[in-house]
Amino acid sequence: MKFTRLGDLLIDAGVITDEQLGQALANQKKTKRRLGDELVQSGIITERQVVDALTMQLGIDFIDLTSVEINPEMTKLVPKNLAKRYSVVPVRTRGDELYLAMSDPLNFIATEEVRAASKRRVVPMIAMQSGIDHAISQLYGTEGAKRAIMEMQQEVGDSARERAGVKVAEVGEQSESSAPSIRLVDNIIERGLSTRASDIHIEPMEKEVIVRMRVDGLLHTEFNIPKELQQSLTSRIKVMCNMDVTERRVPQDGRAIVRIRMREADLRVSTLPTVHGEKIVMRILDRDKKLNTPEQLGFMGKNLENYNYLLGLKQGIVLLVGPTGSGKSSTLFTMISRLNVEEVNIVTLEDPVEFNIEGVNQVQINEKTGTTFASGLRSILRQDPDIISIGEIRDQETADIAFRSAVTGHFVLSTLHTNDAVSTLTRLDDIGVEPYMVGSALKGVISQRLVRRICPYCKEEYEPSEEELTLIGIDPVKAKEDGLRLSRGRGCAECYQSGYRGRIVVVETLVINKDIRHAIIMRASHTELNAAVAKSGFEPVIENCRTLVRQGITTVEEVKRVVFSEEL
Repeated sequence: MKFTRLGDLLIDAGVITDEQLGQALANQKKTKRRLGDELVQSGIITERQVVDALTMQLGIDFIDLTSVEINPEMTKLVPKNLAKRYSVVPVRTRGDELYLAMSDPLNFIATEEVRAASKRRVVPMIAMQSGIDHAISQLYGTEGAKRAIMEMQQEVGDSARERAGVKVAEVGEQSESSAPSIRLVDNIIERGLSTRASDIHIEPMEKEVIVRMRVDGLLHTEFNIPKELQQSLTSRIKVMCNMDVTERRVPQDGRAIVRIRMREADLRVSTLPTVHGEKIVMRILDRDKKLNTPEQLGFMGKNLENYNYLLGLKQGIVLLVGPTGSGKSSTLFTMISRLNVEEVNIVTLEDPVEFNIEGVNQVQINEKTGTTFASGLRSILRQDPDIISIGEIRDQETADIAFRSAVTGHFVLSTLHTNDAVSTLTRLDDIGVEPYMVGSALKGVISQRLVRRICPYCKEEYEPSEEELTLIGIDPVKAKEDGLRLSRGRGCAECYQSGYRGRIVVVETLVINKDIRHAIIMRASHTELNAAVAKSGFEPVIENCRTLVRQGITTVEEVKRVVFSEEL
């Protein structure tokens, strides 16, 4: 097997052609990636095709690492540095054999190094790269966290004995004594990055501390930490983020930059005093993340047409609305990226600055120094801006300045917390913006939510029930006549058995026309306002949801969870 070349093997299996191999080899010289990674990243083949070809040609067993339990003792046979360097995971032993899950079973150097380290004969097994990353995070991350927890518990015990008059042996400088807490925090952050988490929650309870991570919008418990280690853990995070370690009675905010496996990420950290101690939330902002196009975000059909129309305007205000965590910031930055040309001056007010965009003047809100959205906006107006982006309209003062800027020749983008596009009009009235100002300046509203995508690796079709079809407005009788089948994910290694991988926006776009503007200015009733909106051809978000469900992008269950209220 060590003399087999991956390219030849894939050609023999009929997966790629000689021309595709030549193209990948040429690109490989520039990117320095492994051939398999280059083929997958270039879109020539999928990772699953590589796995199937290797399984068939070499007779190697495939293993789904997300559905097997691996004994933590396996970490004694293969050190963490070897596992990460070669993307390998020790699965089990039998006699003098070690079964080793590998993303590249043709890597002879990896098998030899593992054989030398474990003193066992290596039996390669093939696994998906995502499954290996997950297993390494679970196996070695948990092992590192547990070891750090044990050492921290030992320190706590030593301190207790010292207070009781029992002498504690000196263990070196303070940096060495704090190493377990540092390793524990590092393991928590690394776990968050490897699982694609957007937020890490460290929540003190009465008898323990729970660590939960938000992946694709939902929180999952990762592990629990003994209560006696809470203060050490909290102090380490505060030191890392330049917070006041001694202050435990008021909320604090901080930030840190971390680098793990050549990836950089910003951590925006917030503490909140609770009855059981300080709760900590770490927002992970991936610095390597690229801005999407509107099509990649999920805009399509009429919503995409309205999006392009609104971005073609030269003045006025466009609002992005939705609840917290609905992807408004990502859409806002996609819009800014599109508008970012040499001929215009773009200035943004952000809290925090999530993406750094070359050519855009980005201002960080800092209320401690007096830089609020309102004061920052006043300063921006003296900077000869063409386009102004306001991270969020939070109060009447900010709203008034934003709308006055829009009617004096500036193009303004901002976000607002409302449930849907139409309720934005009444929300602005509640804030205190005069109806004539809203009618004159507001050009459009984009309301959105995020729903999870069906995992493409375990996607399967099924016959939907009448209840599901009725929920999203599809006639069950006609659907049965047409043989309509919907899709769902059954759970696999790629999606950690959830059936979903990634998210997409569901959106409704409201363009303010003459009739809607007149209704706003005249303070029309809610019924009259809705009638004017409906007359404009407005498509509510359920239309977008129905399209995504029909196309097999998301599920009825996900639409029900995200879009519909409990009453519905």
